[in-house]
Amino acid sequence: MAREQLVVLNALDVAKTQWYHFTAIVIAGMGFFTDAYDLFCISLVTKLLGRIYYTKPGAPKPGTLPPNVAAAVNGVALCGTLAGQLFFGWLGDKMGRKKVYGITLILMVLCSLASGLSFGSSANGAMTTLCFFRFWLGFGIGGDYPLSATIMSEYANKKTRGAFIAAVFAMQGFGILAGGIVALVVSAAFDHAFKTPTYHENPAASLAPQADYVWRIILMFGAIPAALTFYWRMKMPETARYTALVAKNAKQAASDMSKVLNVEIEVEEEKLQRIAQEPANSFGLFSKEFAKRHGLHLLGTTSTWFLLDIAFYSQNLFQKDIFSAINWIPPAATMNAIHEVFSNCKGSNSYSTLQYRSGILVYSGTH
Repeated sequence: MAREQLVVLNALDVAKTQWYHFTAIVIAGMGFFTDAYDLFCISLVTKLLGRIYYTKPGAPKPGTLPPNVAAAVNGVALCGTLAGQLFFGWLGDKMGRKKVYGITLILMVLCSLASGLSFGSSANGAMTTLCFFRFWLGFGIGGDYPLSATIMSEYANKKTRGAFIAAVFAMQGFGILAGGIVALVVSAAFDHAFKTPTYHENPAASLAPQADYVWRIILMFGAIPAALTFYWRMKMPETARYTALVAKNAKQAASDMSKVLNVEIEVEEEKLQRIAQEPANSFGLFSKEFAKRHGLHLLGTTSTWFLLDIAFYSQNLFQKDIFSAINWIPPAATMNAIHEVFSNCKGSNSYSTLQYRSGILVYSGTH
């Protein structure tokens, strides 16, 4: 027997593409934009952190982060992301997407600011506090990932659902590009204002005291798009699929979607009660029945996504080291500390531009 469907959910499934779809793409997409900015902007300033905190007097080359510290600074946010996905994904099913959506944004704003305010009387102290705040930043980002995708999916119609979710995910690329542009502007401004010699010319003078502000400003800038998005997220109504099927409030779901779709939608309390009384799936996530029905789909999706992310995250976090290895940017000793940030950003933005152009050419050639 086919499962009954509420009119409000059917209206969402068959709705023509309207302005609210694009609004939802922007609001949900700004989450992915901020996520990408916060995750990958750290790679633009790690060499500066090495110069500031690990340069030894009289050394022939500027200081760099020790391998264990570099791994922690670059990767700790990803550890937080994993934990945040599991926790906020579960919490979103319990409390609702809208409430948890706001919590994740507040956490991202606070931890972005705190990351830039990291303190410590020693190098280890400063790096420890930075890693602490970036873990919790990643925790908030991890919550934003599933919620943004879920909200877009539950607002979209059947025909264009895949395209809309892809559009939301595509905002990650703009977030990475924005990180490079912000770092480029900040480093160029400081390099112009505080002219210092190269490390070869004068090791001590090559590190301007103001260089400590550069990495902090770049990290803290991630709070701005998150804060700007908060107001619009709180204006979005809860998704009708959650309100009707989980919260069991057909009247509220119909009222919310009537405003969104600009149509009158019937309140179906009796049908909702019948649906609620229908037996739910009797098998759990880790049961043999689930594995039999959905195991192959789950394995195919997760494995390909995992392989994609290995390349995606490692490339964006460690491409600065590749640039140095292939001499795309000058040796560190031939630049002052701030100009090295500028050169890294210029290389990163050039590489990102090449990627986008290649993607456009491939897309055009296949269509």
